[in-house]
Amino acid sequence: MTDRQTALVVGAGTGLGAALARCFAGSGMNVAVAARDPDRLSALVETLNAEGAKAVAVACDATDEGSVRALFDQMNESPGEPDVVVYNAGAFVPGSILDIAPEEFERCWRIGCFGGFLVGQAAARRMVARAERGDAGGTIVFTGATASLRGGARFANLAVGKFGLRALAQSMARELGPRGVHVAHVIIDGMIAAGNSGEQAPADSRLEPDAIAANYLVLHHQPRSAWTHELDLRPWMEKF
Repeated sequence: MTDRQTALVVGAGTGLGAALARCFAGSGMNVAVAARDPDRLSALVETLNAEGAKAVAVACDATDEGSVRALFDQMNESPGEPDVVVYNAGAFVPGSILDIAPEEFERCWRIGCFGGFLVGQAAARRMVARAERGDAGGTIVFTGATASLRGGARFANLAVGKFGLRALAQSMARELGPRGVHVAHVIIDGMIAAGNSGEQAPADSRLEPDAIAANYLVLHHQPRSAWTHELDLRPWMEKF
């Protein structure tokens, strides 16, 4: 249906990425999930389509400009130009600053930050053009972490990229908000629950992916008179 909105999740997996896809599809949106290996998302896509959604999995290396361009070109054909784009990709290998290999540090930065720039820029170009035509611009959401705010021992590989991604989101929001594009940054301050986390005590001591995803959907539907730029989410027992 041409009147259905479309969501794109870059960096989709079995956790938060899958929850975002389910959430957007459940709200009546078409969904594209992008990853380097889209085959691992086939079960998710099959389930969403069986439930009446229009979902596709697309191959994309978010750190490669040509691959990102091809992703958005493909989106124009099916399932449609995205109304909301989530950059959810990241890479983290803990290690001492004394031992981190330069190539590993660069790889984590490229996935954690540079890929956000490429995807954010591609999304923004289309959304600004749409807003200039008088239509709704759209929403761009970046997934952050506790490391977006402070670097910890052995966390340089994560914190540097997340610091940069947060700066990118701030710059984009200040430039693009007045042009009709909502840019938001979500700080995930705590551990995200995995499939085997049900035996944890106390209950809800980790962030449930579906609960996180629900907040992303709220961001997309916010009226422009009251846009949130930065949202921090944490389980009830998390200290901060």
